[in-house]
Amino acid sequence: MEILKHLRWQDVLDILLIAIILYRLLLIIKGTKAVRILIGLIVLLVAFLFSGYIGLYTMDWLIQSLWAQIVLAIVILFQPEIRRALAQMGEARFFPSFTSAEELKSLEEIVKASVALSNRKIGALIVIERNTSLKDFVEIGSPLDARVSRELILSIFHPTSPIHDGALVIRGNRIVAAGCFLPLTLSAVLSKAYGTRHRAGIGLSEETDAIVIIISEETGGIAAAVGGRLEQNFDMGTLRDFLADVFTASKKRKNEKG
Repeated sequence: MEILKHLRWQDVLDILLIAIILYRLLLIIKGTKAVRILIGLIVLLVAFLFSGYIGLYTMDWLIQSLWAQIVLAIVILFQPEIRRALAQMGEARFFPSFTSAEELKSLEEIVKASVALSNRKIGALIVIERNTSLKDFVEIGSPLDARVSRELILSIFHPTSPIHDGALVIRGNRIVAAGCFLPLTLSAVLSKAYGTRHRAGIGLSEETDAIVIIISEETGGIAAAVGGRLEQNFDMGTLRDFLADVFTASKKRKNEKG
């Protein structure tokens, strides 16, 4: 009770802000290799406290020497997660302002194109921008400014197209670039059965909040990467439902923030 008497409103605000920051950081690293690294750091901290308590002086000295370099180690080990967090904070903006009818039509065209590519076993990477800007990736591709359509997507990824190897980026209801190169994931737990196309899709979803639709050239399978996770075995119906659910959730969060 004595502590509560000296508690200021600034202290409550301070605790809440720290709690929110820690919660957001945990959400960012959830499901990534950073979780295992964080557990390792916690074990090291416990060992440091335990060695000092029971008088293991050599162990205590060794761990203290390691802690002197811990800040640099954190920056190196958590580089992808830090880059992703800064990108989301710095580039956060409202969902593109186009009507629900235009949005549904664009998503339907993407679904139809994905299924058509799958049936023909034509590899493809279709990136749908959400809140985090993909400007850096768009700039190194071939700029376009065209309405999303099944026919245009199929022509871009046709094997004879000079830009079929890269990713196509969609912003709102417009195709803004094609032939874009994406960062590869560094995840050690990802199966070696996945090729460059899947690793690129997962890599971008780790750094941004974009949705990446991946069409396998070998099997024709449709997958989607979001938040560093890979969802697989889509058909026309399940892919349509998946995209609708993701964008409905995005709009709901935006309205709640508003």
